[in-house]
Amino acid sequence: MPVAAVPDYLRRHLSEANLRAASPALRFGLLLPVWTSRDDQKTEVKNMAAAKSKKGQQISALLQRWGMDEVIAQLLKDGQLPGLWEKNDHGARSAWKTVAQLSAGDRDRMRALLQRQESLCRTLGRAGYLRLEAQAVAPFTTGLGNEHPLENGFAFLNPYGLPYLPGSGVKGVLRQAARELAQGIWGDPKGWSEEPRYDWPLRRDPEQPPLKLSMLDVLFGRETAEGEQEHLRGALAFWDVIPQIKGESLLVEIMTPHYTHYYQQKQGNGEQSSREQQPRVQSPHDSGQPNPICFLTVPPGARFVFCVTCDTTHLKRTAPDLAEGDRWKGLLEAAFEHAFRWLGFGAKTAVGYGAMKAVQQAPATDRMETAVGAKISAGPSRGRPTEQTGWPAETVWQGATLKYNPSDQSISAVRGNLRSAPLGGKAAQELLQALGEQRAGILRSGKSLENVSLRIQQQGNLIKILGLAE
Repeated sequence: MPVAAVPDYLRRHLSEANLRAASPALRFGLLLPVWTSRDDQKTEVKNMAAAKSKKGQQISALLQRWGMDEVIAQLLKDGQLPGLWEKNDHGARSAWKTVAQLSAGDRDRMRALLQRQESLCRTLGRAGYLRLEAQAVAPFTTGLGNEHPLENGFAFLNPYGLPYLPGSGVKGVLRQAARELAQGIWGDPKGWSEEPRYDWPLRRDPEQPPLKLSMLDVLFGRETAEGEQEHLRGALAFWDVIPQIKGESLLVEIMTPHYTHYYQQKQGNGEQSSREQQPRVQSPHDSGQPNPICFLTVPPGARFVFCVTCDTTHLKRTAPDLAEGDRWKGLLEAAFEHAFRWLGFGAKTAVGYGAMKAVQQAPATDRMETAVGAKISAGPSRGRPTEQTGWPAETVWQGATLKYNPSDQSISAVRGNLRSAPLGGKAAQELLQALGEQRAGILRSGKSLENVSLRIQQQGNLIKILGLAE
């Protein structure tokens, strides 16, 4: 069995229970069991020797003649065995189930961190901060560019090891949303403008005229060209966002590049300059070999609480009209609305990830007291949302096919080219009981059960089994 790349004294304490108790970041990073050990190599050789084939007979004979160590060395030389401490493909496939799970402690820490943020905001008074709630209507992911053995990383907040959206990412999206509104390309600018209208007299050279600032410069900070020395910080500060995930796991999504043969083919002979390189010899076509690549996401329905604080003293000094009557809040709310609807947060927003929908908030007088654990009342645009989760109303799959996975005792459903998320734990046992002894026996024997009517809920490409519709 693949192991984590940790010292032996630590590996001895890595029982399944201890691994589940570790944070998602630890399971995804330091404790990720995807590395080939010596025991893995021996087990693989024994399995190869036990196979009823000509190759199995040859390896069995070599074991008797040479011994295990010599056979392992020869198979490594021939490339038929993974090297010591190389990534184990079988371990990589099974690791996704380990890293995606969320324990009760993980969810408690998410709520505790949100409560801490709420308490800190409360000390600032209502004039100094803006708080907005949103619900993810599509999977959310970030940090895919981080280096990781499974090829796609994920951003976790240290030292808590929980998924998060960095405040710097929120600021970047909001600046772009404000810029698009100010340019007027979406019609109503909602009060935003790129016009340099504010004077900043405190320049490095007192003899120069005052520096002209726009709304974006005042609120987000002045973007300066390389080599320029006059910088100005913005009045706003964007806090990290801790998603409040409903459910017991993160979501494992899959992207499947179909044109790897086209993108990875070599150009030229390696000795020519870039201008002299030969054109690509293959064109992209549909007869390539797709390579499914898994990556972690926060599932739809997660609650995001955005908190933005404002240095009102600085704002009054640079742009008094934005501080008057908390005008900056109205501008920022318009930018958030635009970002929720058209830009999205995190990675892969161009294909729909990170889309959100604002949640109607409680009145300002009691918002802080009801923030943590409040019901989400807004849902996705398709279908009528349920009060608790924001999911569309249930629908019925007629003629679905059920499949059973004995390794984790989960059940999944297929209809056409659609496949549901695995149903596990107590919910899977309840579904087996509802099917009856005969049909449950068919599933447990490894056969598919066809022509089953199911109640399901679908949100984007995530499909949940609710139960039988019979």
